[in-house]
Amino acid sequence: MCCLFGIVDYQKSLSLHQKNRMLAVLAKECEARGTDATGIAYNSGGKLRIYKRPRPAHEMHFVLPRDANVIMGHTRMATQGSACKNPNNHPFPGSIPDHPFALAHNGVLYNDRMLRNLLQLPTTRVETDSFIAVQLLEQKRALTFDSLKYMAEQVEGSFCFSVLDDLNRLYLVKGDNPLCLYYYPAMGLYLYASTEGILRAAIHRIRGLRGRPVQVAISPGDILEIQPNGQITTQQFLYEAQTPDWFYSGRGSSAHNVYRYASTLDSEADDCYLIQLQEIAPAFGYTPDEIDALYQSGFAPEEIEEWLYSGEI
Repeated sequence: MCCLFGIVDYQKSLSLHQKNRMLAVLAKECEARGTDATGIAYNSGGKLRIYKRPRPAHEMHFVLPRDANVIMGHTRMATQGSACKNPNNHPFPGSIPDHPFALAHNGVLYNDRMLRNLLQLPTTRVETDSFIAVQLLEQKRALTFDSLKYMAEQVEGSFCFSVLDDLNRLYLVKGDNPLCLYYYPAMGLYLYASTEGILRAAIHRIRGLRGRPVQVAISPGDILEIQPNGQITTQQFLYEAQTPDWFYSGRGSSAHNVYRYASTLDSEADDCYLIQLQEIAPAFGYTPDEIDALYQSGFAPEEIEEWLYSGEI
């Protein structure tokens, strides 16, 4: 699993030193979810810029330009496509008429090849499943709520996406993977990370934050736009809990159970989340049965994931 993170300083209340320090702290805390590669995207001089390397965050030396006020970041744990090949790392560049954008993904998609064949999308040197999201947006030739809704309803698997365009509009698209967004009204500042634990740990190390943060609610099936003036607009897509059949039968198809607005929302989401944790558990020295035992004893999937990465199970 990877980590999304970012900063939206829409009132431009941060000094350049504060922004660079904040970015470094956030990125390093996000190493808990991935050290194979680190990348950021931001706008400067009227251009969208992406900087990424196959290195853990603590080895990166970010130097933001003074006019970079919205920064979108990603730390990667590679699941498909070698991190040594930098095009496989996040954020990915994309382009619609007259507007470039950058996209980052946390999760695993398992119908990317099927979609590429079905929709006759071009082959690409990018080897990751995540890149299909870029291609779906490019196919629609627009970056809007409608095109993001289309993309989110086409992909199958686990996901949260962040998308930044050249107009400093930041979009957050939430599937079943975690995402936490804090707002500092006194500063005109938003901070986000994939888990609240990571965000709180970063905030504890960041100096100069004023006022108490307000957590912005974002639920599975939400598309949230943070505009350059800090205003938030939210729309929804049809979110489905997706449990791939191959987890049970070894086949590559998928089974869906629509659960947005349904009474089974929490249990369906937990099931999908638990499957992901069981899949990655061996990389941390644990078995899927041990993960299931923790869940059955009352631990939430978010708690299990935090402990996996911290080594405190």
